[in-house]
This record gives sequence, C-alpha cells and structure tokens, in this order.
Amino acid sequence: MTAGPRITVGVSRDFLDDHGRNVWGDIRLGELDAAGIAWHYLPRDTGELLAADVAGLDAVLFAAPAVTERTFAGLDRPPLLFARFGVGYDAVDLDACTRHDALVTITPDGARRPVATAALTLLLATLHNVTAKDRLVREGRWAEKDRWMGRGLTGRRIGLIGLGNTAGDLVGLLRPFDVEVIASDPYCTQETARRLGVRLADVDTVMAEADAVIVMCVLTEETRHLIDARRLALMRPTAVLLNVARGPIVDEAALIEALRSGRIRAAGLDVFETEPPEPGNPLLHLDNVVLSPHALAWTDEMSAGNGGSAVQAVLDVAAGRVPRFVVNRDVVGRPALADRLGALAARAEIRTVLDTGAGEPAARAEGGS
Repeated sequence: MTAGPRITVGVSRDFLDDHGRNVWGDIRLGELDAAGIAWHYLPRDTGELLAADVAGLDAVLFAAPAVTERTFAGLDRPPLLFARFGVGYDAVDLDACTRHDALVTITPDGARRPVATAALTLLLATLHNVTAKDRLVREGRWAEKDRWMGRGLTGRRIGLIGLGNTAGDLVGLLRPFDVEVIASDPYCTQETARRLGVRLADVDTVMAEADAVIVMCVLTEETRHLIDARRLALMRPTAVLLNVARGPIVDEAALIEALRSGRIRAAGLDVFETEPPEPGNPLLHLDNVVLSPHALAWTDEMSAGNGGSAVQAVLDVAAGRVPRFVVNRDVVGRPALADRLGALAARAEIRTVLDTGAGEPAARAEGGS
C-alpha cells in the first residue's frame, strides 16, 4: 500500500534578496520540510503570477505578486491554494480563483499584533512630532524645538475606521492610556463593540469627534477614497489622521491640502496611493507627517506569525482540510475542489497508517521480532 507523493508547493521569489536570502528571516518554511512536503522558490521574481510560474504546483505561498485570470490560463490542474503572506488581497482576483476552484487564504492571526503595535507606534510618533524633531537635530535647528510641542495620548478620543480583529487588538493596547474609542464598521456587531468597550458610529461621526482617526479597514470599491475632502473637513483642527491599511482608502490629494492649510494637525502614513510615492510627492517634504514605506509592522514577530499561518494553510490542504482563513468562501464545496481535497484526505489517512505501523502483525507493532 502506498500513499503517493505529497503536494508540491511554490514560494514566491519576492521573499529573497539579491543574494538569495529570505529578507523576512524565518517564515517557518521548515515546518513544510518536517511534514515531508516538497517546496521551492519560484524561478523568477514577478509582479504577476502567470500560468507558467505555477504549473505543476498544488499550492503557492506568496507575498507581493498579483493573482489574476492569466495565472490560470491554459492550466488543466491549477493550484488548489494561494496562501497569501499578509492580510490584504486587493491584488488577488478572487472571482478568477473561485472559477478555477482555488482557495485563497490570508494570515490575520499572524499580522494582528504586529499591525496593531505598528498603529500604536505611528499614533505616538505622530502625536509627538517625531519626524519634525528628528529633522531639528539632524539639520542643526535645535532652537526651533518650542515650535513642535506634542499632544499626549492619555484621555483622548480615538476613532477607528474598521473594527476587525487587528483593530480590536489595538483597542486592548490603548487601554492603559484611558482613551475613549469610537469606531465605524458596518460588519461589526454591537455585541462585539460592547465587549471591546467601543462605541459604534457612522464614518462622519468618527471623523468629526475623534482626536485621532486611524484607518484600519480593507480596501474595496466601497472604501476607495472613503476618506475624502468632505470627510477631512469634518475633522478637528487639532486632530491627526493615520493610515495603516491601504493607501487608496484616503484621497491623498485632499489629505495634502488639509495638511498644508492646517485644516488638520498632522498625519501618519504607512501606505500611499502610489507605492512607492513619486519623489515630488508633497508628503515627503511636510514636517507634520510621519511616513513609513508600508513596512512599519515588519518585525520578526510578523515574519513568524504570517509565515506560520500561511504554512498552516498549506498543511491543511495537504491533509485534505479547508484552511481556516479562506477569503473566497464561495469556492468551498465546489465539486472539483471537494474531489481534490477528498483525494488528499484519503492519501493523508493512508500515510498515517503507514507511518504509525497500524495493520502490522501485533508482535512487530509491539516491538517483537
């Protein structure tokens, strides 16, 4: 009796630097080795995964590349799984994946604490004018420090655009500062908000009442430019805006005007409408902005967390199970997917029998000769 080969996994090449080292460090690929699963880095670094890149693979663990209809063009047997290292999936055509019976997973459990910590870091840095004060020292402008008095966080009202798991984690991190939290999220229940100690309101109310507004929602057609000129005009002149989600959720031109005119006090941005921003982008030259290259949450904690979650999705599929964090839920239960998962589940069961020695003569199983 044989179990047949285990699945084959491709890992996107954008994880590697020019010397072939994984820039994220340990993303727990060793767990694939331990499970006897064959994996390799894809041969080319690409902004879009094409059919030739993924042909013959059962699963793809990826970070930056887009997954589109062209990813599946001409494939008789496309990958069962696209496991994204991260929580955003705006570069993934979910409809195309569903049509081709491919699961798409993300890693909210791995990113939750690192992103929440990054949001708190950016909030404090913005309130304390860290960028401006750093420049004062570097440029010999020490005497100007009295122009950059910061604002304390304790007792303020914090507004959240989005109250998912990561935002909920941030609420916990904010508790020692005795803040009030107000949030807008059409998908969050009153029960969840009460458990977190958060008041739910509409977007306009959050913008108008908060001392700091933090964007933490998913980018969709509904949330694109959700924070526009009209909503920025609702903010208090002393308030700050932070974005740790996706750049296009905020109308960047309107934000620049609000910052230049003093309509709002400051901004903290880990993301931009165009990444990287153009050299002439005014945001790069404003003292009342704290910037990060969409990497503020990049830590060894995130490496292990995102990697472990993505690897677990691969291990689940290898065992014939539907992974936990599937975003295109419509694909679950489709006949072709069910058949392939069922075959993997049967293969995993056979392998378990072989590995444990079940079914062998009793004396031999018990250590007899």
